[in-house]
Amino acid sequence: MMLVVRGDACVLPDGGEPARLRAGDLAIARGPDPYTCADDPGTAPQVLILPGQECRYPDGRPLNGSMDLGVRTWGNRLDGATVVLIGTYPMRGEISGRLLDALPPLLTLTTDVWDCPLTPYFSQEIVRDEPGQEVVLDRLLDLLVIAALRAWFARPEAEAPAWYKALADPVVGGVLRLLQDDPAYPWTIATLAAKAGVSRAALARRFTALVGEPPMSYLTGWRLALAADRLRDSDDTLDRGAGGVAGVRV
Repeated sequence: MMLVVRGDACVLPDGGEPARLRAGDLAIARGPDPYTCADDPGTAPQVLILPGQECRYPDGRPLNGSMDLGVRTWGNRLDGATVVLIGTYPMRGEISGRLLDALPPLLTLTTDVWDCPLTPYFSQEIVRDEPGQEVVLDRLLDLLVIAALRAWFARPEAEAPAWYKALADPVVGGVLRLLQDDPAYPWTIATLAAKAGVSRAALARRFTALVGEPPMSYLTGWRLALAADRLRDSDDTLDRGAGGVAGVRV
């Protein structure tokens, strides 16, 4: 995620068209394909940011803190013409992939469709060095990305995933939240229909029409995705995870 605070910037995906950004504009690069962020398309890269946030000069030499300008701040100089706030999610799982796969490799939101009140607060907080600051910044980044994705999918020409659009439905949206919030519960069409206040047949038809698959099929896929992320991100084994240790039953 790149949020321009001051000046102009340009994001150039490898093999794609450059996206020009002005102050207040935001870009989200989906990854893992590389891209270049510069003040101008003609500016040669001065720093390489590798996996694991390892930073090197283009010739391979490590930066070794040579561009550090203070708390979470680095670059050529503090009074530079261009300032960009950058946030990164280093891991990708099955759950996040459901949303990321619906996004283009490079998403940009300009100020004419994007006016986020979090920007000035983020700018103030990112340079502080106080207890719990990492937690504050993590939550701010989450809120910023969520606000950006909502603005992106709210555009008239947006192609949001079926399940995302279905969340706005008064019946199916509530059922989706039940399944997502408590996937380990032994849900059935009958219990879901009772919670939604509709018949089983009506729920099955409406859910399938809006989401693209029946409720129980969606639940199975959700449980499998949660289990896959749990196995990837913890020391749980397949035998241990299959018993629902993570609150997920497949």
